[in-house]
Amino acid sequence: MEQIFIPKTVGTVKESGTVTWQTPSNIALVKYWGKRNPQLPENTSVSFTLSNCHTKTTLSYNKKQQSNDNFDFDVVFEGKINEAFKPKIETFFKRIEAYVPFLKEYTFVIESQNSFPHSSGIASSASGMSAIAMCLMSMEKEMNPTLTEEEFYHKASFLARLGSGSACRSVKGEIVVWGAHPEINGSSDLYGVEFKDAVAPIFQNYQDTILLVDKGEKQVSSTVGHDLMHGHPFSQQRFAQAQENISKIKDIFAKGAIDDFIALVESEALTLHAMMMTSHPYFILMKPNTLEVINKVWDYRKETGSKLCFTLDAGANVHLLYPKSEKETVQLFIKQDLAVFCKNGEYIHDQVGMGANKLT
Repeated sequence: MEQIFIPKTVGTVKESGTVTWQTPSNIALVKYWGKRNPQLPENTSVSFTLSNCHTKTTLSYNKKQQSNDNFDFDVVFEGKINEAFKPKIETFFKRIEAYVPFLKEYTFVIESQNSFPHSSGIASSASGMSAIAMCLMSMEKEMNPTLTEEEFYHKASFLARLGSGSACRSVKGEIVVWGAHPEINGSSDLYGVEFKDAVAPIFQNYQDTILLVDKGEKQVSSTVGHDLMHGHPFSQQRFAQAQENISKIKDIFAKGAIDDFIALVESEALTLHAMMMTSHPYFILMKPNTLEVINKVWDYRKETGSKLCFTLDAGANVHLLYPKSEKETVQLFIKQDLAVFCKNGEYIHDQVGMGANKLT
């Protein structure tokens, strides 16, 4: 199946040029935790694509005067040369070389900047790797103008996945499914697809405020966490639960069953962290303020009847999800009651977005 992404012919691209894409982060509602090689998910996941949390990447390329067998590239992150990112991108290039055969013909400069703190649990690898994938696909499109839009986006998502699993969900919007599931048409382990089934009005224009509880580097990387699902005592039950939850959330979206949405999304978040706490070795990515926020959200919902809920990624930060109709009241609650639990009082207001955007 992967063979469909190997170009049959390689056309010519300009000697040099630049291309810029802005790609968003995403927040999983049904979580993916556990993968098999190469970057394939053990269960299906579904996510909201975000809008304001994004990475902007400019790829500059120059044809080599003399060919060699190296990947030649520099990484500039937020205006500074960044050697620390090079090994991960080198690994990414090795994985995708068969599908992007022109990689060794050019020297590249990858210039990136985030609209949010790097490595703080806002899926920076998702937006970062998907941005590079989109830039490379723009080069391929120039070589092969007959590529259809669907082929372009499927391959971009496929490539992004080989850089960071969740990156494959950052190419399109508004709701994206990754992982083969019998009830989701066109779903695949190889790339993310738009969720095209019915979505009730209440789930459209959904809001997400990210509370920056902890802006530091995570003490356990997501890659290590995923690997600990191999031999985890509860892994098979977890994978089965996730597949069932995809069926449930499909029904929830169609019916606008927001109370069921809240229950499922919060359960998924806590289950993700429960898997971390019961792996060997075990670890805890939540911080005391993460729990403070969760309890405040539960109290607020009980007192007001609000449809505010939380989810968590593999980190300490809290994503607060709520309908657009509650935007004013919830954001006031965040400012008055929850900002105190954020590092330096920082949080980011966001909402569901449309996916990657080419910049000129």
